[in-house]
Amino acid sequence: MTNTPIVPYIEGDGIGPEIWAATQTVVDASLKLCYGNDKKIQWLEVLAGEKAFNQTGEWLPDATVAAIQEHKLAIKGPLTTPIGGGIRSLNVALRQTLDLYACVRPVRYFKGVPSPLKEPEKTDMTIFRENTEDVYAGIEFAADSDEAKKLLDFLRDTLSVNKIRFPETSALGIKPISKEGSERLVRSAMDYALQHQLTRLTLVHKGNIMKFTEGGFKAWGYDLLEKDYPQAFTMNQYKKIAAEDGAQAADQAMAAAKEAKKVIVDDVIADNLLQQILLYPEKFQVIATTNLNGDYISDALAAQVGGIGISPGANINYQSGHAIFEATHGTAPDIAGKGYANPCSLLLSATMLLDHLGWYEASQKITGAIEAAIEQKIVTKDFAQALDIPEVSTSDFAQDLIKLMN
Repeated sequence: MTNTPIVPYIEGDGIGPEIWAATQTVVDASLKLCYGNDKKIQWLEVLAGEKAFNQTGEWLPDATVAAIQEHKLAIKGPLTTPIGGGIRSLNVALRQTLDLYACVRPVRYFKGVPSPLKEPEKTDMTIFRENTEDVYAGIEFAADSDEAKKLLDFLRDTLSVNKIRFPETSALGIKPISKEGSERLVRSAMDYALQHQLTRLTLVHKGNIMKFTEGGFKAWGYDLLEKDYPQAFTMNQYKKIAAEDGAQAADQAMAAAKEAKKVIVDDVIADNLLQQILLYPEKFQVIATTNLNGDYISDALAAQVGGIGISPGANINYQSGHAIFEATHGTAPDIAGKGYANPCSLLLSATMLLDHLGWYEASQKITGAIEAAIEQKIVTKDFAQALDIPEVSTSDFAQDLIKLMN
Protein backbone atom coordinates (compact mmCIF):
# COMPACT_ATOMS: atom_id res chain seq x y z
CA MET A 1 0.00 0.00 0.00
CA THR A 2 1.34 3.40 -0.99
CA ASN A 3 1.80 6.12 1.62
CA THR A 4 -0.28 8.47 -0.55
CA PRO A 5 -3.34 6.39 -1.50
CA ILE A 6 -6.13 7.85 -3.60
CA VAL A 7 -9.38 7.32 -1.70
CA PRO A 8 -12.68 8.12 -3.44
CA TYR A 9 -15.31 9.76 -1.24
CA ILE A 10 -19.05 10.33 -1.58
CA GLU A 11 -20.04 13.23 0.64
CA GLY A 12 -23.65 12.07 0.84
CA ASP A 13 -27.05 13.73 0.91
CA GLY A 14 -28.84 15.75 3.60
CA ILE A 15 -26.33 16.24 6.43
CA GLY A 16 -23.71 14.42 4.36
CA PRO A 17 -21.72 17.50 3.20
CA GLU A 18 -21.46 18.79 6.78
CA ILE A 19 -20.27 15.58 8.38
CA TRP A 20 -17.94 14.86 5.47
CA ALA A 21 -16.30 18.30 5.74
CA ALA A 22 -15.76 17.71 9.47
CA THR A 23 -14.41 14.22 8.88
CA GLN A 24 -11.97 15.21 6.14
CA THR A 25 -10.65 18.10 8.24
CA VAL A 26 -10.04 15.88 11.28
CA VAL A 27 -8.51 12.99 9.32
CA ASP A 28 -6.12 15.27 7.45
CA ALA A 29 -5.10 16.92 10.72
CA SER A 30 -4.46 13.57 12.41
CA LEU A 31 -2.29 12.38 9.51
CA LYS A 32 -0.29 15.60 9.60
CA LEU A 33 0.21 15.32 13.37
CA CYS A 34 1.25 11.68 13.27
CA TYR A 35 3.27 11.43 10.05
CA GLY A 36 4.10 14.93 8.87
CA ASN A 37 4.25 14.76 5.08
CA ASP A 38 5.19 11.06 4.97
CA LYS A 39 1.64 9.74 4.79
CA LYS A 40 -1.32 11.47 3.20
CA ILE A 41 -4.65 10.54 1.66
CA GLN A 42 -5.44 12.01 -1.73
CA TRP A 43 -9.20 12.49 -1.61
CA LEU A 44 -11.10 11.95 -4.88
CA GLU A 45 -14.75 12.99 -4.98
CA VAL A 46 -17.10 10.62 -6.81
CA LEU A 47 -20.83 11.07 -7.16
CA ALA A 48 -23.81 9.09 -5.88
CA GLY A 49 -27.25 9.98 -4.58
CA GLU A 50 -29.05 13.26 -5.15
CA LYS A 51 -25.91 15.17 -6.12
CA ALA A 52 -25.15 12.58 -8.77
CA PHE A 53 -28.73 12.61 -10.05
CA ASN A 54 -28.80 16.40 -10.25
CA GLN A 55 -25.49 16.56 -12.14
CA THR A 56 -25.64 13.44 -14.31
CA GLY A 57 -29.23 12.17 -14.30
CA GLU A 58 -28.04 8.95 -12.64
CA TRP A 59 -28.24 7.97 -8.99
CA LEU A 60 -25.16 5.74 -9.17
CA PRO A 61 -22.98 6.57 -12.19
CA ASP A 62 -20.79 3.85 -13.68
CA ALA A 63 -17.79 6.16 -13.20
CA THR A 64 -18.29 6.06 -9.43
CA VAL A 65 -18.31 2.27 -9.29
CA ALA A 66 -15.29 2.14 -11.63
CA ALA A 67 -13.31 4.54 -9.42
CA ILE A 68 -13.98 2.48 -6.30
CA GLN A 69 -13.10 -0.71 -8.15
CA GLU A 70 -9.81 0.84 -9.25
CA HIS A 71 -8.74 2.38 -5.94
CA LYS A 72 -10.13 -0.42 -3.72
CA LEU A 73 -11.13 1.81 -0.79
CA ALA A 74 -13.81 4.49 -0.42
CA ILE A 75 -15.72 6.38 2.24
CA LYS A 76 -19.25 7.71 2.02
CA GLY A 77 -21.85 9.75 3.83
CA PRO A 78 -25.55 8.82 4.00
CA LEU A 79 -27.43 8.54 0.70
CA THR A 80 -31.06 9.11 -0.23
CA THR A 81 -32.93 6.05 -1.47
CA PRO A 82 -34.46 6.87 -4.88
CA ILE A 83 -38.26 6.95 -4.97
CA GLY A 84 -39.92 4.72 -7.53
CA GLY A 85 -38.63 1.78 -9.54
CA GLY A 86 -35.09 0.73 -10.34
CA ILE A 87 -32.55 0.89 -7.50
CA ARG A 88 -34.08 -0.10 -4.17
CA SER A 89 -31.16 1.25 -2.18
CA LEU A 90 -27.93 2.85 -3.30
CA ASN A 91 -26.12 1.34 -0.34
CA VAL A 92 -27.33 -2.16 -1.23
CA ALA A 93 -26.49 -1.56 -4.90
CA LEU A 94 -22.90 -0.63 -4.03
CA ARG A 95 -22.50 -3.66 -1.75
CA GLN A 96 -23.83 -6.08 -4.35
CA THR A 97 -22.02 -4.55 -7.33
CA LEU A 98 -18.65 -4.69 -5.54
CA ASP A 99 -19.50 -7.93 -3.69
CA LEU A 100 -18.81 -6.32 -0.32
CA TYR A 101 -19.98 -9.38 1.52
CA ALA A 102 -19.07 -8.41 5.11
CA CYS A 103 -20.82 -5.54 6.86
CA VAL A 104 -18.56 -4.86 9.85
CA ARG A 105 -19.97 -2.87 12.78
CA PRO A 106 -17.82 -2.35 15.88
CA VAL A 107 -20.00 -1.26 18.80
CA ARG A 108 -18.50 0.25 21.96
CA TYR A 109 -19.42 2.81 24.57
CA PHE A 110 -17.83 6.23 24.95
CA LYS A 111 -17.91 7.47 28.52
CA GLY A 112 -20.35 10.35 28.88
CA VAL A 113 -22.65 9.43 26.00
CA PRO A 114 -26.31 9.22 27.16
CA SER A 115 -27.48 5.60 27.13
CA PRO A 116 -30.64 3.80 28.29
CA LEU A 117 -28.50 1.11 29.99
CA LYS A 118 -27.24 1.20 33.57
CA GLU A 119 -23.88 -0.24 32.51
CA PRO A 120 -23.42 0.57 28.82
CA GLU A 121 -19.64 0.16 29.14
CA LYS A 122 -20.19 -3.62 29.15
CA THR A 123 -21.21 -3.43 25.49
CA ASP A 124 -18.11 -3.90 23.34
CA MET A 125 -18.45 -6.20 20.36
CA THR A 126 -18.10 -6.35 16.58
CA ILE A 127 -20.85 -7.55 14.26
CA PHE A 128 -20.05 -9.36 11.01
CA ARG A 129 -23.25 -9.28 8.98
CA GLU A 130 -23.51 -11.08 5.64
CA ASN A 131 -24.18 -8.40 3.08
CA THR A 132 -25.19 -9.96 -0.23
CA GLU A 133 -27.63 -12.81 0.41
CA ASP A 134 -30.73 -13.47 2.54
CA VAL A 135 -33.74 -11.18 2.04
CA TYR A 136 -31.46 -8.34 0.92
CA ALA A 137 -30.89 -10.20 -2.34
CA GLY A 138 -34.14 -8.44 -3.25
CA ILE A 139 -35.91 -11.43 -4.80
CA GLU A 140 -39.57 -10.71 -4.14
CA PHE A 141 -42.76 -10.34 -6.11
CA ALA A 142 -45.83 -8.24 -5.41
CA ALA A 143 -49.17 -9.84 -4.62
CA ASP A 144 -51.31 -10.33 -7.75
CA SER A 145 -48.27 -9.92 -10.04
CA ASP A 146 -47.72 -12.40 -12.88
CA GLU A 147 -44.40 -13.37 -11.30
CA ALA A 148 -46.03 -14.16 -7.96
CA LYS A 149 -48.71 -16.24 -9.67
CA LYS A 150 -46.11 -18.22 -11.65
CA LEU A 151 -44.03 -18.83 -8.54
CA LEU A 152 -47.11 -19.82 -6.57
CA ASP A 153 -48.13 -22.28 -9.30
CA PHE A 154 -44.63 -23.78 -9.31
CA LEU A 155 -44.57 -24.13 -5.53
CA ARG A 156 -48.02 -25.68 -5.44
CA ASP A 157 -47.92 -27.89 -8.54
CA THR A 158 -44.27 -28.95 -8.73
CA LEU A 159 -43.08 -28.86 -5.11
CA SER A 160 -46.43 -29.65 -3.45
CA VAL A 161 -46.19 -26.65 -1.13
CA ASN A 162 -49.51 -26.19 0.65
CA LYS A 163 -48.50 -24.06 3.63
CA ILE A 164 -49.21 -20.62 2.15
CA ARG A 165 -52.20 -19.46 4.17
CA PHE A 166 -53.71 -16.97 1.71
CA PRO A 167 -52.12 -17.79 -1.67
CA GLU A 168 -54.27 -15.53 -3.80
CA THR A 169 -53.25 -12.37 -1.93
CA SER A 170 -49.70 -13.25 -0.90
CA ALA A 171 -46.58 -11.42 -1.96
CA LEU A 172 -43.68 -13.86 -2.27
CA GLY A 173 -39.97 -13.59 -1.57
CA ILE A 174 -37.00 -15.93 -1.81
CA LYS A 175 -34.27 -16.09 0.83
CA PRO A 176 -30.99 -17.45 -0.62
CA ILE A 177 -28.24 -18.44 1.83
CA SER A 178 -25.30 -20.33 0.37
CA LYS A 179 -22.48 -22.40 1.79
CA GLU A 180 -19.89 -20.21 0.04
CA GLY A 181 -21.47 -16.98 1.27
CA SER A 182 -21.75 -18.28 4.83
CA GLU A 183 -18.21 -19.63 4.92
CA ARG A 184 -16.50 -16.49 3.71
CA LEU A 185 -18.42 -14.38 6.23
CA VAL A 186 -17.62 -16.69 9.15
CA ARG A 187 -13.98 -16.91 8.03
CA SER A 188 -13.71 -13.11 8.06
CA ALA A 189 -15.19 -12.95 11.57
CA MET A 190 -12.81 -15.62 12.84
CA ASP A 191 -9.78 -13.94 11.27
CA TYR A 192 -10.83 -10.69 12.94
CA ALA A 193 -11.11 -12.41 16.33
CA LEU A 194 -7.64 -13.89 15.95
CA GLN A 195 -6.12 -10.62 14.72
CA HIS A 196 -7.52 -8.75 17.72
CA GLN A 197 -6.67 -11.55 20.20
CA LEU A 198 -10.32 -12.07 21.15
CA THR A 199 -11.62 -15.30 22.62
CA ARG A 200 -15.32 -15.48 21.76
CA LEU A 201 -17.15 -15.87 18.45
CA THR A 202 -20.92 -16.34 18.30
CA LEU A 203 -22.88 -17.55 15.27
CA VAL A 204 -26.35 -15.99 15.34
CA HIS A 205 -29.17 -17.57 13.34
CA LYS A 206 -32.82 -18.58 13.30
CA GLY A 207 -32.08 -22.20 12.45
CA ASN A 208 -34.68 -23.54 14.85
CA ILE A 209 -37.32 -22.45 12.31
CA MET A 210 -35.47 -21.98 9.00
CA LYS A 211 -33.48 -25.20 9.19
CA PHE A 212 -31.91 -25.19 5.73
CA THR A 213 -31.11 -21.48 5.26
CA GLU A 214 -30.32 -20.11 8.72
CA GLY A 215 -29.60 -23.63 9.95
CA GLY A 216 -27.26 -24.07 7.02
CA PHE A 217 -25.42 -20.89 8.01
CA LYS A 218 -24.79 -22.31 11.47
CA ALA A 219 -23.78 -25.78 10.25
CA TRP A 220 -21.48 -24.50 7.50
CA GLY A 221 -19.90 -22.07 9.96
CA TYR A 222 -19.15 -24.77 12.51
CA ASP A 223 -17.81 -27.12 9.82
CA LEU A 224 -15.45 -24.49 8.44
CA LEU A 225 -14.08 -23.51 11.84
CA GLU A 226 -13.53 -27.10 12.93
CA LYS A 227 -11.81 -27.95 9.65
CA ASP A 228 -9.63 -24.88 9.06
CA TYR A 229 -9.00 -23.32 12.48
CA PRO A 230 -7.16 -25.32 15.15
CA GLN A 231 -7.35 -22.08 17.19
CA ALA A 232 -11.12 -22.63 17.58
CA PHE A 233 -13.04 -24.79 20.05
CA THR A 234 -16.71 -25.04 19.10
CA MET A 235 -19.79 -26.02 21.06
CA ASN A 236 -20.24 -28.76 18.47
CA GLN A 237 -16.95 -30.26 19.63
CA TYR A 238 -17.97 -29.82 23.26
CA LYS A 239 -21.28 -31.64 22.66
CA LYS A 240 -19.55 -34.46 20.79
CA ILE A 241 -17.09 -35.02 23.64
CA ALA A 242 -19.95 -34.91 26.16
CA ALA A 243 -21.92 -37.51 24.17
CA GLU A 244 -18.93 -39.85 23.80
CA ASP A 245 -17.00 -39.37 27.04
CA GLY A 246 -19.35 -37.59 29.41
CA ALA A 247 -19.94 -34.05 30.68
CA GLN A 248 -16.83 -34.02 32.87
CA ALA A 249 -14.57 -34.74 29.90
CA ALA A 250 -16.30 -32.03 27.87
CA ASP A 251 -15.84 -29.53 30.69
CA GLN A 252 -12.16 -30.44 30.91
CA ALA A 253 -11.79 -29.93 27.14
CA MET A 254 -13.47 -26.54 27.42
CA ALA A 255 -11.19 -25.53 30.32
CA ALA A 256 -8.12 -26.63 28.34
CA ALA A 257 -9.30 -24.60 25.31
CA LYS A 258 -9.73 -21.50 27.47
CA GLU A 259 -6.33 -22.05 29.07
CA ALA A 260 -4.80 -22.24 25.59
CA LYS A 261 -6.65 -18.99 24.72
CA LYS A 262 -8.50 -20.61 21.88
CA VAL A 263 -11.51 -18.85 20.39
CA ILE A 264 -14.63 -20.37 21.93
CA VAL A 265 -17.33 -20.59 19.27
CA ASP A 266 -20.99 -20.99 20.18
CA ASP A 267 -24.29 -20.18 18.52
CA VAL A 268 -27.41 -18.33 19.68
CA ILE A 269 -30.92 -18.03 18.24
CA ALA A 270 -31.41 -14.46 16.96
CA ASP A 271 -34.34 -13.49 19.18
CA ASN A 272 -32.57 -14.90 22.23
CA LEU A 273 -29.48 -12.86 21.38
CA LEU A 274 -31.51 -9.64 21.37
CA GLN A 275 -32.40 -10.42 24.98
CA GLN A 276 -28.89 -11.47 25.99
CA ILE A 277 -27.12 -8.39 24.62
CA LEU A 278 -29.27 -6.35 26.98
CA LEU A 279 -28.84 -8.59 30.01
CA TYR A 280 -25.29 -9.93 29.52
CA PRO A 281 -23.53 -7.90 26.80
CA GLU A 282 -20.12 -8.74 28.28
CA LYS A 283 -20.59 -12.35 27.09
CA PHE A 284 -20.11 -11.39 23.44
CA GLN A 285 -17.08 -10.21 21.47
CA VAL A 286 -17.51 -11.08 17.79
CA ILE A 287 -20.86 -11.95 16.21
CA ALA A 288 -21.25 -13.54 12.78
CA THR A 289 -24.76 -13.57 11.38
CA THR A 290 -27.01 -13.46 8.34
CA ASN A 291 -28.17 -10.26 6.73
CA LEU A 292 -31.57 -9.54 8.24
CA ASN A 293 -30.54 -10.67 11.72
CA GLY A 294 -27.47 -8.46 11.48
CA ASP A 295 -29.60 -5.46 10.54
CA TYR A 296 -31.69 -5.81 13.69
CA ILE A 297 -28.76 -6.60 15.97
CA SER A 298 -26.57 -3.74 14.74
CA ASP A 299 -29.22 -1.10 15.39
CA ALA A 300 -30.20 -2.59 18.75
CA LEU A 301 -26.59 -2.54 19.90
CA ALA A 302 -26.12 1.00 18.62
CA ALA A 303 -29.04 2.11 20.80
CA GLN A 304 -27.37 0.56 23.84
CA VAL A 305 -24.31 2.78 23.46
CA GLY A 306 -26.02 6.02 22.44
CA GLY A 307 -27.46 5.55 18.96
CA ILE A 308 -26.33 5.18 15.37
CA GLY A 309 -25.03 8.76 15.43
CA ILE A 310 -21.87 7.38 17.00
CA SER A 311 -21.78 3.96 15.32
CA PRO A 312 -19.27 3.30 12.53
CA GLY A 313 -19.50 0.75 9.76
CA ALA A 314 -17.66 -0.75 6.82
CA ASN A 315 -18.60 -3.00 3.92
CA ILE A 316 -15.64 -5.17 3.00
CA ASN A 317 -14.62 -7.91 0.59
CA TYR A 318 -11.64 -9.46 2.36
CA GLN A 319 -10.83 -11.53 -0.72
CA SER A 320 -10.62 -8.74 -3.31
CA GLY A 321 -9.56 -5.99 -0.89
CA HIS A 322 -12.45 -3.67 -1.79
CA ALA A 323 -13.99 -1.76 1.11
CA ILE A 324 -16.39 1.14 1.62
CA PHE A 325 -16.48 2.84 5.01
CA GLU A 326 -19.70 4.68 5.77
CA ALA A 327 -21.89 6.58 8.17
CA THR A 328 -24.50 4.15 9.46
CA HIS A 329 -27.31 6.68 9.89
CA GLY A 330 -29.66 8.38 7.46
CA THR A 331 -29.57 11.72 5.66
CA ALA A 332 -31.62 13.64 8.29
CA PRO A 333 -32.84 16.28 5.80
CA ASP A 334 -34.77 18.11 8.53
CA ILE A 335 -31.51 19.30 10.14
CA ALA A 336 -29.35 19.59 7.01
CA GLY A 337 -27.36 22.80 6.82
CA LYS A 338 -28.06 23.82 10.42
CA GLY A 339 -24.81 22.63 12.00
CA TYR A 340 -26.66 20.20 14.28
CA ALA A 341 -25.30 16.95 12.83
CA ASN A 342 -23.04 14.66 14.81
CA PRO A 343 -20.11 13.60 12.58
CA CYS A 344 -18.92 10.80 14.90
CA SER A 345 -20.38 7.90 12.90
CA LEU A 346 -18.47 8.96 9.78
CA LEU A 347 -15.41 9.97 11.81
CA LEU A 348 -15.21 6.57 13.48
CA SER A 349 -15.76 4.89 10.11
CA ALA A 350 -12.76 6.92 8.92
CA THR A 351 -10.73 5.47 11.80
CA MET A 352 -11.69 2.02 10.49
CA LEU A 353 -10.33 3.13 7.10
CA LEU A 354 -7.08 4.24 8.75
CA ASP A 355 -6.82 0.92 10.60
CA HIS A 356 -7.41 -0.85 7.28
CA LEU A 357 -4.41 1.05 5.90
CA GLY A 358 -2.36 0.10 8.98
CA TRP A 359 -2.16 3.74 10.10
CA TYR A 360 -3.07 2.96 13.68
CA GLU A 361 -1.46 6.02 15.28
CA ALA A 362 -3.69 8.41 13.33
CA SER A 363 -6.75 6.28 14.02
CA GLN A 364 -6.09 6.24 17.76
CA LYS A 365 -5.42 9.96 17.74
CA ILE A 366 -8.95 10.62 16.43
CA THR A 367 -10.61 8.09 18.73
CA GLY A 368 -8.81 9.54 21.74
CA ALA A 369 -9.93 13.05 20.84
CA ILE A 370 -13.57 11.92 20.53
CA GLU A 371 -13.33 10.24 23.94
CA ALA A 372 -11.87 13.41 25.48
CA ALA A 373 -14.43 15.69 23.82
CA ILE A 374 -17.39 13.70 25.11
CA GLU A 375 -15.92 13.44 28.60
CA GLN A 376 -15.44 17.23 28.58
CA LYS A 377 -19.05 17.63 27.37
CA ILE A 378 -18.03 19.06 24.01
CA VAL A 379 -20.89 17.59 21.99
CA THR A 380 -23.26 18.32 19.12
CA LYS A 381 -26.98 18.96 19.46
CA ASP A 382 -28.11 15.31 19.72
CA PHE A 383 -26.09 14.59 22.85
CA ALA A 384 -26.40 18.13 24.21
CA GLN A 385 -30.19 17.87 24.30
CA ALA A 386 -30.06 14.53 26.09
CA LEU A 387 -27.55 15.85 28.63
CA ASP A 388 -29.18 19.30 28.92
CA ILE A 389 -25.92 21.12 28.21
CA PRO A 390 -24.80 23.68 25.57
CA GLU A 391 -24.06 22.32 22.12
CA VAL A 392 -21.34 22.99 19.57
CA SER A 393 -21.86 23.02 15.82
CA THR A 394 -20.68 20.26 13.52
CA SER A 395 -17.75 22.34 12.23
CA ASP A 396 -16.81 23.60 15.70
CA PHE A 397 -16.82 20.03 16.99
CA ALA A 398 -14.24 19.16 14.31
CA GLN A 399 -12.06 22.10 15.32
CA ASP A 400 -12.33 21.10 18.98
CA LEU A 401 -11.19 17.59 18.10
CA ILE A 402 -8.14 18.99 16.33
CA LYS A 403 -7.30 21.07 19.42
CA LEU A 404 -7.61 17.96 21.59
CA MET A 405 -5.40 15.97 19.21
CA ASN A 406 -2.75 18.63 19.53
